[in-house]
Amino acid sequence: MIGVVGGGIAGLAAAHRLQAAGYDVRVFEASEQVGGLARVYETTGDPIETFYHHLSASEETIVDLIEELGLGGDLEWRYKTDAYYVDGVVHPMEKIWEIVAYPHLSFYDKFRLGMLVKGIDVRGGIPKFDTYDDITDFEDVPVREFLLEHTTRHVYESFWEPLLDAKFGSRTEDVSAAWLLGRVKFRGERDLLRGEQLGYLDGGFGKLLDALLEDVGEDAITTGARVTDLATSGGSVESLTVERRVGADGSAAEGVDTATETHEVDGVVVAAMPNVLEELTGYPCDVDFQGTVCSVWSMEESLTDTYWLNIKDEAPFGVFIEHTNFVPPERYGGEHLYYTASYIQDPGEELWGLSDAAVEARWQEGIAGLFPQFDPDSVNWVKTARNPRTAPVYERGYLDMVVPYNLGEAVAEGVYYAGMASMAQYPERSLNGGIEAGYACADLITGERSVDAVQTF
Repeated sequence: MIGVVGGGIAGLAAAHRLQAAGYDVRVFEASEQVGGLARVYETTGDPIETFYHHLSASEETIVDLIEELGLGGDLEWRYKTDAYYVDGVVHPMEKIWEIVAYPHLSFYDKFRLGMLVKGIDVRGGIPKFDTYDDITDFEDVPVREFLLEHTTRHVYESFWEPLLDAKFGSRTEDVSAAWLLGRVKFRGERDLLRGEQLGYLDGGFGKLLDALLEDVGEDAITTGARVTDLATSGGSVESLTVERRVGADGSAAEGVDTATETHEVDGVVVAAMPNVLEELTGYPCDVDFQGTVCSVWSMEESLTDTYWLNIKDEAPFGVFIEHTNFVPPERYGGEHLYYTASYIQDPGEELWGLSDAAVEARWQEGIAGLFPQFDPDSVNWVKTARNPRTAPVYERGYLDMVVPYNLGEAVAEGVYYAGMASMAQYPERSLNGGIEAGYACADLITGERSVDAVQTF
């Protein structure tokens, strides 16, 4: 039997792949729900993800899985709308003429910005088309230094710096230029007239989780089951010790009976954060993670014409996303749904220590400050989630800290890692990366792929 530690998208993908190859698999999820960061809230219509999700055109693995699970007809590709909030004005920034009309960059600034986004190096006046092909060449280059050299100072200070501050805060100076270049490539092609298409499942990504659950089988998944020990013998993994809540109903574990079980295993896929891997095996991981506080708002009205609103002005959150400008509100029973979110670089930050109610009150004031037409009485409900590890900090030297899929030499034969510190989540974490990590571990177990074939960028 192959044990999978973690019932997020990576763990479920690994189980799916292994079962397809004929392996007996059991997934152990510590919480009462599978899905990890792809969990959902209910609305009066379709469910909505707790943390915002969409697909880019470059994410082929998740698209293939969606097709394989019979959901291909539910995958919709829609043109998104982006904007930048500057000096109290929402400036559309998706289509070519909107970018040309943006008043806060000169024509030359826009030219240098556009060339970088298109992957053309125009330093020295002679265009070069292969400078950015291998982003690992820029792994040790600070993102600020890179942008000042490859665009202009005004582009950096007026355009990029506020975005980087919203994303990485106090860690911006540590971030690698490879992350930025990888993110640009990750987003895929952009139609000059209509902008970029993003993918979304009709019914939400919870539908993908449901399909994976059905495919893997509920009898192969145990929730409320925390793996507390990974035992080895003779240099190979031997068993997992699991502390399982008995009769848990989703409430706190205190007062709930627990049972300790030992499961003999032929292999283990740790599809969880690296701190879980270290607790079970002692394998250290130096990757730093940032947390996220994210609220979903249901309102009676629309506040913008934009899906994704980046904010340069002072605001208590880093991004404002009007989800129902991407997916119609009719899908949610007429509710207009929004995300407000901020990344947390240090758990000592004030925002992380606030209660959900205090966060929501502060952010509601922020919404009112940005949008004078906002009516607090139009809020139907708001729900806030937080996670201390939602994304790596892609600092310089990150590739040296990536946890390999196969930990046979470092820990014991039969131990594999598919969590967020794996190669599949470089240079940007995503649902697609989680699936690729799960597949990589499964393929190493089955012999479908070699270590050299999977441990590459």
